[in-house]
Amino acid sequence: MIDAQRYPRLSRIDVPADLRQFPEDELPAIAEELRAYLIESVAASGGHFGAGLGVIELTIALHYLYDTPTDRLVWDVGHQCYPHKILSGRRDRIHTVKQQDGLAPFPRRDESEFDTFGVGHSSTSISAALGMAIALQRTHDSRRVVAVIGDGAMTAGMAYEALNHAGGMEPNPDLLVILNDNRMSISENVGGLTKMLGRMMSSRTMNAVREGGKKLLGGRTHAAGRFVRRWEEHWKGMFVPSTLFEEMGFHYSGPIDGHNLHALLGALKTLKTLKGAQLLHVITTKGKGFELAEDDQIEYHAVGPFDPSVGLVKKPAAGKPTYTQVFGDWLCDMAAADPNLMGITPAMREGSGLVRFSKEFPDRYFDVAIAEQHAVTLAAGMACEGAKPVVAIYSTFLQRGYDQLIHDVALQNLDVLFAIDRGGVVGPDGATHAGSFDLSYLRCIPNMIVMAPADENECRKMLTTGFRHHGPAAVRYPRGSGGGVAVDAALDTIPIGKADLRRRGSRIALLAFGALVPVAEQLGTEFDLTVVNMRFVKPLDRTLLLELARTHAGFVTLEDNAAMGGAGSAVAELLAAEGIVLPIQHLGLPDAWLEHASREQVLAAAGLDRAGVRGALLARWPQLAASGHAPKIAAG
Repeated sequence: MIDAQRYPRLSRIDVPADLRQFPEDELPAIAEELRAYLIESVAASGGHFGAGLGVIELTIALHYLYDTPTDRLVWDVGHQCYPHKILSGRRDRIHTVKQQDGLAPFPRRDESEFDTFGVGHSSTSISAALGMAIALQRTHDSRRVVAVIGDGAMTAGMAYEALNHAGGMEPNPDLLVILNDNRMSISENVGGLTKMLGRMMSSRTMNAVREGGKKLLGGRTHAAGRFVRRWEEHWKGMFVPSTLFEEMGFHYSGPIDGHNLHALLGALKTLKTLKGAQLLHVITTKGKGFELAEDDQIEYHAVGPFDPSVGLVKKPAAGKPTYTQVFGDWLCDMAAADPNLMGITPAMREGSGLVRFSKEFPDRYFDVAIAEQHAVTLAAGMACEGAKPVVAIYSTFLQRGYDQLIHDVALQNLDVLFAIDRGGVVGPDGATHAGSFDLSYLRCIPNMIVMAPADENECRKMLTTGFRHHGPAAVRYPRGSGGGVAVDAALDTIPIGKADLRRRGSRIALLAFGALVPVAEQLGTEFDLTVVNMRFVKPLDRTLLLELARTHAGFVTLEDNAAMGGAGSAVAELLAAEGIVLPIQHLGLPDAWLEHASREQVLAAAGLDRAGVRGALLARWPQLAASGHAPKIAAG
């Protein structure tokens, strides 16, 4: 529970209606308490940090002036939403964020009526808010709709598609888009001139003159109105970054200081009186109010538990590298060996392990911002002219470039390697970030080679194999570390489509893909079963599978991917095509959304840890209980 003595105002705010009971002059003090409470809470539990600190004042102003949840508030890039959650009924549970049975790390419709749209991937807010505004407009519903976009989300094309649609509609729907520019997006820092222009253009006087002029001289269909509008846009465009938005049909206001509550409230009060499509540009600082986070915005984007008086403490290097580090080292080594290698990332330099590469090979490093579709087609264009691009991308984000993967890369059989991080179970970030579907959505594409390593050394070899293969290839690896297998510095390849028979046993063959190979090996030893590290989802090792089908009583496939349509399905399809009838058990992720928890907890919940797989084996093949060290299963 919140300490009422330390937070005398915030402790009285359970929902935004309580916030609206305070006089306006107390809002700055509430902002101070909210910022301090956020620092205390996230420091204790971990979670997304810097972005939330940057929107404290904006969140308060929006909930104070708008009748949420009746008015619709749509957040983009859910990293920003922790202050929103604190003010909207989840204050005393914020310390549970990202934990099993705790709060989701992003807005989620089934968690609260104040979360009007689920978020995880970026740049969706304007499209969603426009859809809400259109639906409300059709029923003459006067509720207001506000989209808050920021933290780099304006770099994605989807945001501009929505702006283009909204601004071109006749009549314009009543929609307010707030561009939260935290200096990781499109604009320069706030200066004296821009502050002055922000006050001027968001003032009641200027907007009254502007709206009055439109009524007097006519709108876009009258010559005089068009002239005045063009003059206004030209004048404003000389001083502020408004021309783009004005040309798209939005009335632009700003930029204003997003940490100045007085300025925010004044601008929002004015904009509430206006009709049509509005865009308010606010300048904020990511990590505002916590100096260490302001100085190192990348490091404090998301944090584990830490002492606020000390800040983040560098942990000693782990004894074994993560798969991400294996990829990052391989990328630099291969770049040194092949000058045609190009590295591409959609705004995930740190997460995908490209920091070293960006420093050692800056002329071959391309961060395209949050633009996954562009990243994939950019790679296709490079490949057309003889370069060898490597697209480093999270599994969940590659979903956003799926059309480009099919149409621009695979259809043309272009030489692009996809290094797919966070494949399979991810954990604390929840369903929006789970890599549950990549084996399914990759294996159905012609020309694709799809690999899943069982360990760190195999990951390096697969990356080399995919890079040297002529055509599209994908290596899909999990979050975190593997078993600690030593990584060979050589840039060796493995035969395409060749599985690795790890253990020759009897009766049942365990066919494991990627991260579940160690579990299969443990159970293979316990029950004297054959164990195969399949390595390739496409092409499968047809020769080995047909030989095992002739000598075994059944197959069990294991994968940390959706069981429906996944790697196990590929095995079943091969057997069916050969006319082979063989009992086969598919163990994979269920046909359900996996809740946020640790990776180990999610695997256990899905029945893919050792205990879960063991139980599933004995339930399907009870005769195994009589072998090895397995206990007898009681009758009935």
